[in-house]
Amino acid sequence: MKKLGFQKVRSGLQLIAINLLVLFGFLELGSLGFYWIKNQQLFYTRQKIEDYQALGINLEGVRFGETVVERLHPFFGFVQKPGPDFRPGFKYNNYGFIAPEDYPFKKTNPNQFLIGVLGGSVASNYAIYEVRNKVLEKTIRQVPGLQNKEVVILPLAIGGYKQPQQLLVLNYMLSVGQEFDLVINLDGFNEVALVTLNHKRGLDLTMPSASHVQPLTSLANNSLSTKALKTLLNIKENKAQLNQSLKILKDCKLASCHLINSLKVQGLTRQYRQNLQKFEQQRLSNDDDQESIIFFYTQDPDIPDPEFYQQAADYWMKTSLLMQQTLSQNQIPYLHVLQPNQYWKTARKFGSEEKKIAFTENSPYAKGVEIGYPLLLKNVDQLTKSQVNILNATNIFDPIQEPVYIDNCCHYNPRGEKILSEFVAREVVNQLRSKNSNNKSPRLPN
Repeated sequence: MKKLGFQKVRSGLQLIAINLLVLFGFLELGSLGFYWIKNQQLFYTRQKIEDYQALGINLEGVRFGETVVERLHPFFGFVQKPGPDFRPGFKYNNYGFIAPEDYPFKKTNPNQFLIGVLGGSVASNYAIYEVRNKVLEKTIRQVPGLQNKEVVILPLAIGGYKQPQQLLVLNYMLSVGQEFDLVINLDGFNEVALVTLNHKRGLDLTMPSASHVQPLTSLANNSLSTKALKTLLNIKENKAQLNQSLKILKDCKLASCHLINSLKVQGLTRQYRQNLQKFEQQRLSNDDDQESIIFFYTQDPDIPDPEFYQQAADYWMKTSLLMQQTLSQNQIPYLHVLQPNQYWKTARKFGSEEKKIAFTENSPYAKGVEIGYPLLLKNVDQLTKSQVNILNATNIFDPIQEPVYIDNCCHYNPRGEKILSEFVAREVVNQLRSKNSNNKSPRLPN
């Protein structure tokens, strides 16, 4: 009887082991298929360096060693603290921008073609994509006389920046001797979406984004609530978990390990951003402005929406005109690009999966885009009449069926970045080729 019982137990264990092996086999095969669909390559023979965005992971602004990474800046409002970045070849440079080089950047040979890129996080991502993929360099070499140019991208964009920060950064960089052969300003979303919170809090629309700068000023004033401080600790713990999971993900030898950990990283990233939002909500809203060491210009929060967003759109136009005038006086070409955004309805059809990623109920951005983008588009016509080279990129994703958005704010996956970069590059070539006497066209650099 004991022998029979032992045989039954052994048979049961063997059956369990076989089932587990079969289950693992199916999991591994499914993971291989999922990886192939996402990356168009076999997991086991993949390139070792992977793009986290291709995994649906947006690590923009995540700094694993620190809880608060932004620093107040006397001229720009805020910058990132200089230090390492998770992207190979990039860092937060001496001026607080994500870039390979420190500033001012000096040409190391006369063949270099320096392109400054200004704006918010979308512009920052665009600049990073350009540094990696050299779309502009390949395209610019089609222009007679520029066939051998080495394009050097100078990222001057930070997440949350909106006008007049681009204008201020541009003028400051020129004042310290930074050379440019071309300047690209990619913006529009922050100028109407982020000012919504400024409006709600009574901050003037010309002030930096309230959601970015006020938590910093609360720290400076030592006026954070207990709940906000606890949330900061949660953010720090969340970063440690995220960092550990990314290390495991990088070292995975099996497709199933890679799938499980990529899903875990995505979840931790969402949790990190939710904690950031919670931190913003828990920040003391009743700070005593009289005791604050930071001074903000204020604006009546009861201004009707149509009037407020018209002011925002007109200010966006005015600052672009000032950038054009400054650059024209320095014989530097200027290209302004109005960025695409999912909350501005065009002819594009979103698939069900992309909708889950790109949209959220009660979005803090939707109202500003829905009201503000029509006003920006009207001002695009005015800027064109004023001889500003400006592109309306709001419908460049319309023919694209596959997903291009990576979050419910404004950012694009590698497919979207490629479309945007190629669109901008074509216009840059047209701009460099054009020649007329009204100074609308740029000079060709030596």
